[in-house]
Amino acid sequence: MNYKETLDFLFAQLPMYQRVGKAAYKADLATTLELDRYFRHPHKAYKTIHIAGTNGKGSVSHCIASVLQESGLKVGLYTSPHLKDFRERIRINGEMITEQAVIDFVANHSEIIKSLQPSFFEMSVAMAFDYFKQEAVDVAIVEVGMGGRLDSTNIISPEVSAITNIGLDHTAFLGTDLEQIAGEKGGIIKKNTPVVIGQTQKETAPVFMKLAQEHSSDIIFADKELSISTATLSVDEKQIFQIRKGEELIYPDLQLDLLGSYQQKNVLTALTIIEQLQKKQFTISTDNIYAGLKKVVNNTGLLGRWQHIGYNPRIICDTGHNLDGMQMLVKQIQNTPHNKLHIVLGMVNDKDHAAVLNILPKQAQYYFTKASIPRSLDENELKEMAGSCNLKGESYPDVTTALNSAKKNADVNDLIFIGGSTFIVADTLEKC
Repeated sequence: MNYKETLDFLFAQLPMYQRVGKAAYKADLATTLELDRYFRHPHKAYKTIHIAGTNGKGSVSHCIASVLQESGLKVGLYTSPHLKDFRERIRINGEMITEQAVIDFVANHSEIIKSLQPSFFEMSVAMAFDYFKQEAVDVAIVEVGMGGRLDSTNIISPEVSAITNIGLDHTAFLGTDLEQIAGEKGGIIKKNTPVVIGQTQKETAPVFMKLAQEHSSDIIFADKELSISTATLSVDEKQIFQIRKGEELIYPDLQLDLLGSYQQKNVLTALTIIEQLQKKQFTISTDNIYAGLKKVVNNTGLLGRWQHIGYNPRIICDTGHNLDGMQMLVKQIQNTPHNKLHIVLGMVNDKDHAAVLNILPKQAQYYFTKASIPRSLDENELKEMAGSCNLKGESYPDVTTALNSAKKNADVNDLIFIGGSTFIVADTLEKC
């Protein structure tokens, strides 16, 4: 099989949560552990860092990877979902796994895949861990897929665990309140392993502190360790931070090439994780930190985070999709200079649509659409829901048609924002 045929085989054989939703979710690690035994525990051949959270875990993972690359390490990075190409999930020093490696993995292990019938995520985790071992990485940053306790990535013994924040997302699987969700995500906390919490929240902090105490693990809250006194934007479109520890300015003029204002929280989490790695004898200099954070996109290939894909009019896409993520995006949209606002919007069918729709700008012109996956909410149904929230616009059968209509209607000083779902952004970038 060639690469396309290999992916077609995997899509046909294995249930994929991003495409079909609940049918692909497994509430135990039995298959993951079987695969791990079959591959002879490849993740034990290198050091790991484990990142969970409702929002920001992808950005934090890429920030850490970029800094470690700058420190001279061979760095594996496992993230999900992908936007344009499956291979985005598995990278070494920013380079995606080769097509041939994907083909060989499936060809060499097709019997175990057919026998165990893992989910697409279980299979991709096994592929990543095996590939990192074959390529002899020094360290792998591993992003949790969903939750933590029962996530397929939760078989590693990391140097540091991190949980960025907790919001109401995937409530059908993780629980209906923040405390329950924190308990699931806190399942990545390991014995005698420091855990960094990105955001102190009154509902979740006690949950994490109790879990850390039970595992004899140090717990560090990033937003209590570090703060940003000022944040500005450079002429070459990088965020510039003045970062303090208490009253001391420890990172003056730190530049980050990720432009979302929500990245302020993520950079503090990343820096706190780096401090813990330094305590674990990782050789990471201040110069490595500055260089790594200035070149996250170049070093790691991160896509879809407040990403500019056009100017005159300015066109921006972002993968934020749950209530917490959209609240931060709405704030940044409001702070971005523009005349008229155009929003290309699509959602998946298993989210709390009303909660998100109710916070979106009422004055915008909307272009309701759907992504090219089965989980997508029908664009006409989305338009009807949005109308009850006083959002006005028309529906379009696909993202390309919706975006072309927005471009046609927008003047040079307008803003077009594309979002509501990771898969809306994926379809957009596929055409770029």
